[in-house]
Amino acid sequence: MLKQKTLKDSFSLSGKGLHTGLDLTVTFNPAPENHGYKIQRVDLEDKPIIDVIADNVTGTQRGTSLTSKSIKVSTIEHGMAALYASGIDNCLIQVTGPEFPILDGSAKYYMDKIEEIGTVEQNAVKDIFIIKSKIEIRDEKTGSSIIVLPDDNFSLNVLISYDSEILSNQFATLENMNNFKDEVAASRTFVFVREIEPLLHAGLIKGGDLDNAIVIYEEKMNQDSFDKLADIMNVPRMNSSNLGYINHKPLVWPNECARHKLLDIIGDLALIGKPIQGRIIATRPGHTINNQFARKIRHEIRQHEVQAPIYNCNHEPIMDVNRIRQLLPHRYPMQFVDKIIEIGASYIIGVKNITANEPFFQGHFPQEPVMPGVLQVEAMAQVGGLLVLNSINEPERYSTYFMKIDGVKFRRKVIPGDTLIFRVEMLTPIRHGISTMKGYAFVGEALVCEAEFMAQIVKNK
Repeated sequence: MLKQKTLKDSFSLSGKGLHTGLDLTVTFNPAPENHGYKIQRVDLEDKPIIDVIADNVTGTQRGTSLTSKSIKVSTIEHGMAALYASGIDNCLIQVTGPEFPILDGSAKYYMDKIEEIGTVEQNAVKDIFIIKSKIEIRDEKTGSSIIVLPDDNFSLNVLISYDSEILSNQFATLENMNNFKDEVAASRTFVFVREIEPLLHAGLIKGGDLDNAIVIYEEKMNQDSFDKLADIMNVPRMNSSNLGYINHKPLVWPNECARHKLLDIIGDLALIGKPIQGRIIATRPGHTINNQFARKIRHEIRQHEVQAPIYNCNHEPIMDVNRIRQLLPHRYPMQFVDKIIEIGASYIIGVKNITANEPFFQGHFPQEPVMPGVLQVEAMAQVGGLLVLNSINEPERYSTYFMKIDGVKFRRKVIPGDTLIFRVEMLTPIRHGISTMKGYAFVGEALVCEAEFMAQIVKNK
């Protein structure tokens, strides 16, 4: 299982804010396990902290803005994309003003610093939300849509489309997050000349210039208006007849704009609160629909507090019933594990098929057969026992026994025809022959039972 990661050390970057024009410094710091992403306004009294989650997003015009208790931080998406793409789960970000510095309009400098500082693996398990069915969000007015489909990895396909001869349709893809630094991070933000004046009137892009954005001039203006706009932006005057890209540095890629939209999506997905596994297909994305999508995924996560393991009955088991009988002393009618389909250093996944012929259904209950809850916990414990016994030498010479059971919850009935899938994980390492575990039982995607239990490993006489 993948473990959570944080930075090995702190790093800082300084520059002006895109919208405020202020000189700003942002510092990324290591954080403990299960901390997540948090931003601290160190320029304010009491140095308030904002949780970096989609629910706190209050603005999506030319960037993503968070607000909590009237404290605001904007233009966070490029820094968040770098953290997310680097697999960093826990980070405290300190900023000296109301937005992150824009730097060159990309995530390049963030990625360079993360690579320079390095990351460290933590003990806690990385919690990945696996997409198991199609999820879609669509805006009929703008034609924007984001779809996520089940996949074995995380990948992104992005299509952008504008009513422009210079920038009409572009496509970008990222098949492996490990390629983010080389294929996406250096893509810069972009703006159309026709958007500049309205944005300035809205009090935005005060710090925008040709060093931190690609400017696209695709509709001819008269020379006087073009000169006036150049003066406002404090850039050299140019010939208004020359349409095209206006920038100090050439395009990094022909489809740099599409790649930057892909970068923005990753930065906004970081606000889900945990990484996801699936293939995202985004058409005409922007911060607004990105945030709507992130909120929808957060809702899905809340609906599935604990995700059911993936069970493919076509795959060969790690342990079949014969191997299970070598390790466990249980026999009919008390053996409640049919096979083990996955096992790691600190977790195990087992399966029990519930048939109408189970002996306990004769009395529980003849007219409405229901698997007793105590037997669900027993089955869970047997799966946990296999995890423990699999980790010791000569496991056939040992047995595991309950010492304590806590936090038992039953959420729905288990009946004939159900397939119980158990996930049991160790809460602490085995010490003095004592193991503490947490177990979950699922039928399909539904959580039906959970419990914490302590077991003792005893040598057989």
